[in-house]
Amino acid sequence: MPVVDVDPDELRELTGHEDIGDDELREDLFNLGLEYEGETEDGDFQLEFAPDRLDRLSVEGIARSLRYQYGDDRGVYVPATTDPDWTIEVDATPPERPYVTGAVVRGLDLSEDALDSLIQLQEKLHATMGRTRAKGAIGVHDLTMLKGRAATAEDDEEFQKSVRYTSADPDGEPFVPLEGDREMTPAEVTAEHHIGQEYADLVAGMDRVPAIYDDIGLFSFPPVINGKRTEVTENSRDLFIEMTGTDQWTIDHMLTIVCYALAARGGTIEEVAVEYADDAPGEHAGDRLVRPDFSTRRKHVTLDRVQTILGVDLDAESVVDCAERAGLDATATETDDDAVAFDVDIPPYRVDVLHPIDLIDDIGRAYGFDTLEPRYPDVSTVGGRHDRSRLEDAARDALVGLGFEDLLNFHMTSEVENFDRMNIAPGEDVLGGGDPVTIQEPYSEDYTILRTWALPSLLMVLENNTHRAYPQDLAEIGLAAEVDDAENTNVGEWRTVAGVLARHDVSYEDAKARLQAMTADFAVDLETPPTDHPSFIDGRAAAIVMDGETVGVIGEIHPQVLVDHDLELPVAAFEFRLDGLT
Repeated sequence: MPVVDVDPDELRELTGHEDIGDDELREDLFNLGLEYEGETEDGDFQLEFAPDRLDRLSVEGIARSLRYQYGDDRGVYVPATTDPDWTIEVDATPPERPYVTGAVVRGLDLSEDALDSLIQLQEKLHATMGRTRAKGAIGVHDLTMLKGRAATAEDDEEFQKSVRYTSADPDGEPFVPLEGDREMTPAEVTAEHHIGQEYADLVAGMDRVPAIYDDIGLFSFPPVINGKRTEVTENSRDLFIEMTGTDQWTIDHMLTIVCYALAARGGTIEEVAVEYADDAPGEHAGDRLVRPDFSTRRKHVTLDRVQTILGVDLDAESVVDCAERAGLDATATETDDDAVAFDVDIPPYRVDVLHPIDLIDDIGRAYGFDTLEPRYPDVSTVGGRHDRSRLEDAARDALVGLGFEDLLNFHMTSEVENFDRMNIAPGEDVLGGGDPVTIQEPYSEDYTILRTWALPSLLMVLENNTHRAYPQDLAEIGLAAEVDDAENTNVGEWRTVAGVLARHDVSYEDAKARLQAMTADFAVDLETPPTDHPSFIDGRAAAIVMDGETVGVIGEIHPQVLVDHDLELPVAAFEFRLDGLT
């Protein structure tokens, strides 16, 4: 979860409520959904919040939410913008990073706190929406240090200045990067500069890297680093903001959040025209975009749904009032069946509103969740724990009591891990040999099926733990599945119990002793007749029979399986169905 450092005095100043004490301020922040996590050495609040409200990644965004909560602001606020004077011309960009957006902000008075807040907002947006700069990266520049070229597009004659987003030879034109003291080519930046090394993987493998030029030369190497020539300081008054990425929607909304924060500092937002060449890669080839895009969106929600979800009998006027105090605009209307509904306008910085339920959440917060009276739902039964859940917890407690370390592994795996490295084949009539449930479009070759048994997962853990001390006694209770035409879903699922003991002197008898102790706790009649299983040593394996039903297998793992998992000491193991304990 993102954590933002906020100066409480600055927060009070931006909200206009400088008389609020720290305790009351923390309570107000909690009502917004911001968790107080402590303070820095400088006394800044450390606030943790759900990553959906990215507009609160800065002190300016948090102050805006508080002003709405206090009733000082109401409804949707959209900053005024002036017509564009700058153009970003886009051509010959790397296909891996085809999109760009931008804005100009003028008339700022950047104090040290304001500059720190801007840098923190940039970092947090990179870490969240930007996916560590891979999906979107922000560059902020001192506008006075840029020399715009005359716009070259035929329909851009009204614009006076332009910069160019294109590509560059990694060993081509040098520039002085931030925190640098000499000119370096992009290749040298990624090889030698500490920031360049951190983000080098984002441009690795590109024949030509992203680059932004003005009339002087290269001043930005996105998504890696900006040039020192355009570095922003406390003396900067006018800023040029550019963002590049792999998705236009993402960088446009990142830009909106930054512009709202700077507008709260007194900045005037000036639009920038983005001109994509006809042969530019991506979906906007030939398009002309004017950014930032401060258009609002509209969603609909009914009064009945608001009342049902919140459990409060609100009238239409109260819903409109709560929506406005949440920074929304709501207009009551009538549906065809004479019910009351609302057209709700959403501000451009709210990237989290995807569904009417998000609007109801905002209305509920404005109403005050802490004022809602808890009550039992109007249903015929009261929820409780399922018998299977109780059984699973009891079995897990028994395993831990017998010295096993409880694990939780992925339910998805690959055929290689589930079958090949365990010496069995799909469809083989042994434990784990069922017909696997296959993922039609797997994200990775490591996760192509649902596992048919849990022992392969435990052996993979042992394989990754060869650097740790022995003995290692591991167990897991988890899901297993296979294709089953008798089920209406064509998939049979069950909970399975698996355990492994890895040590230099382990034997079949050690595993059986643990199994006997466990089944004794559940008053189950245990038998272990000899059996054959390709994953176990011949003559050192047995079926697990509980109350007359075969539910699993126990034995010493086959040497070939140990070799395939790079294990150099014996392993005894067992696995059985959880419902065998009932």
